[in-house]
Amino acid sequence: MRHSLSISLVLLGIVSAAALAVSGCARNEAAEQKAMPPLPQVTVAAATSRKVTEFDEFTGRFEAVERVEVRPRVSGYISSVNFKDGSEIKKGDVLFVIDPRPYVAERDKARAQLAQARSQLALARSERDRATQLISQHAISREEFDTRTSGSEQAQANVEAAQAALDAAALNLEFTRVTAPISGRIGRALVTSGNFVTNGQTLLTTLVSLDPIYVSFDGDEKVYLKYTKLSRDGAHDGRNPVQVGLADESGYPHQGVMVFVDNALDPATGTIRSRALLDNRDRLFTPGLFARLRLLGAHEHEAVLINDSAVGTDQTVRYVLVVSAANKAEYRPVQLGPIVDGLRVVESGLASGETIVVNGLQRVRPGAQVQPQRVAMGEPPRGGERPVRMAGQEARPGTDTSGERRPGEGVTLLARNGSRATDSEPRP
Repeated sequence: MRHSLSISLVLLGIVSAAALAVSGCARNEAAEQKAMPPLPQVTVAAATSRKVTEFDEFTGRFEAVERVEVRPRVSGYISSVNFKDGSEIKKGDVLFVIDPRPYVAERDKARAQLAQARSQLALARSERDRATQLISQHAISREEFDTRTSGSEQAQANVEAAQAALDAAALNLEFTRVTAPISGRIGRALVTSGNFVTNGQTLLTTLVSLDPIYVSFDGDEKVYLKYTKLSRDGAHDGRNPVQVGLADESGYPHQGVMVFVDNALDPATGTIRSRALLDNRDRLFTPGLFARLRLLGAHEHEAVLINDSAVGTDQTVRYVLVVSAANKAEYRPVQLGPIVDGLRVVESGLASGETIVVNGLQRVRPGAQVQPQRVAMGEPPRGGERPVRMAGQEARPGTDTSGERRPGEGVTLLARNGSRATDSEPRP
């Protein structure tokens, strides 16, 4: 009897020890599961491909084809200003009038001097003709004949000088009427009536042409080399077309053509100045206006496309995170092209169909496992999705600053179908 009781006590002890061991293991596993952070939740999409026509986009400014600083060509006092500030004028319109009276007097004086010179020329020619007759009769010396002949030639030169002086005086009188050298829009008058202006120095106003008009922009070395190669290969026949849009416009509704590329790059900026020409009949554009430009970069071809938000920057390297079948993120450097219809062209480094992170890039490290939610490339994240935040960011509802949930509070979770559910059950 005592032997049976001893065996029972031993068995009871063994069972109790086993139960305690199992309970301890369960608590340890639960603690380990609680200590493991959740997988970062990211949105992923498969890279797509289709035929695209690439354009390169630039920003620039409109510039006048012709720009003139109007300055007087004679000195004097302004007697009248004959235009309205900011108005459009035509070539030859009178803008300013300088007091002409001193120049009228100079012209009349030059005219009188010309008449005097002509009279002296007539007398000198008469004496020369008489001397010619007398020398044939040996009535005068050769020296006298040469003197009279020279006097005639000097008189002819005096007439020509007087004529030139009259022409200059008439020209100065004409310059008292300051006219527009080109057609376009004039600025404000910088001097008013009664002010003295100096020949070639005083700035009176400015004048710019409007139609056609330039739009100038800068391209870097890669752009220059690209378009030089395209031109050499014959991909661009004739002048390359340019599409232009304004700051308040969507798209590029205005058309122009390339007309100029500078002969050297600026070594300070590594860029080269280029210029396109546009019609401006409706006067929509004005010099200095901001412009967006788009140039044909390549003809239609098959290209891999991704969301621009999927691209990260590692110093000078652009990269994407490719998600494997095991839901692990892989660092992948890529070469990028322009944006086409809202998607970024990938020139190399990524194949069509590969899955990449498109939202939540900052929450993932290369080699880490993720919890992916798939969307189509180009679509925003699913409705109601709230990305999981990293340490140091604002805490989620129901968590303290350490990231652990406070007892008795719920945590908002994202269900697979995009709806929200509340988990108020305490986790092991």
